[in-house]
Amino acid sequence: MTHLPAPPEESVAAPTIGSGREFARRFTAMVDNIGTVIKGKDDVIRQALVAMLAEGHVLFEDLPGTGKTVLARAIAATTSGSTSRVQCTPDLLPADITGSTVLDRATGDFTFREGPVFTNVLLADEVNRATPKTQSALLEAMAEKRVTFDGTTYDLPSPFFVIATMNPIELAGTFPLPEAQLDRFQFKLSLGYTDRDAEVSVLRANRQQAAILSLEPVVTIDEVIDMIVWARGVTTADPILYYITDLVQATRDDPALLMGASTRAAEALMRASRVMAASQGRDDVLPDDVKLIAGAVLNHRLVLTPDAQLQEERVDAVIDRILHRVKVPQGLEVTPA
Repeated sequence: MTHLPAPPEESVAAPTIGSGREFARRFTAMVDNIGTVIKGKDDVIRQALVAMLAEGHVLFEDLPGTGKTVLARAIAATTSGSTSRVQCTPDLLPADITGSTVLDRATGDFTFREGPVFTNVLLADEVNRATPKTQSALLEAMAEKRVTFDGTTYDLPSPFFVIATMNPIELAGTFPLPEAQLDRFQFKLSLGYTDRDAEVSVLRANRQQAAILSLEPVVTIDEVIDMIVWARGVTTADPILYYITDLVQATRDDPALLMGASTRAAEALMRASRVMAASQGRDDVLPDDVKLIAGAVLNHRLVLTPDAQLQEERVDAVIDRILHRVKVPQGLEVTPA
């Protein structure tokens, strides 16, 4: 099957990746490299990279000390990218994230000083401790991939990938993200605690010095951009588009859900499914690609009804039920890229 070009309105160069196998090789190398410092969590690493290559962002709801900061640093190191970290607090201002103008004493002019958002991988730690105004400034930068200050627009680096975290405990003094803002994140993931053997491996790797300090890049930023462009061209046949639509619409009709998934969720599921297919060396999205990533895309976008909460229903159980109920398209051929 002929590989589809990137949309003409993007005005991007054609990718230098020669085949889906090359995409899969790079993707696997990135996962393996990050896996040298994040032990026993290859599935989460894959999902985080899928989000980045699908031009999305990830929200981690996790306990402290599970490796979220190390994951952000590892992704940046693996891709030769830059990384910044913002510790969100109630007194954090929007300008502390986006940047502000400062007086240049040499010239007497005001110049724009870039904030930590001008990076390839941004870790926004405990984002729910920032005020709604500061949260909105970050989410606007995530959506638009640019910052506007004092009437001037500044483009953010490419790729631009945000890992935001929330602590499920110690909720005093926090500002929960409303559903409309949660919808801006492509995935919601959790690293969680490692098993016994993986935790021993972490201790071995960090016995003399932090393993992240010796992590070397396996791809360049330009190669990552090539992978993003390639993934845009992965074929999503009409049966797959109808399947994604049926899944999303089924969430709106489920009696256990007060709020279903939006059209933005359907677009996020389509983009993530393309990267998932490419990561396996294919140029066509299959239903299994959609199923593999559906939970990460949908779990933070669905709201249970009060009755469902009283019955201790879980969102992930509702998603599984919908995946089993919606008819899967048949007869799609696998085409190696």
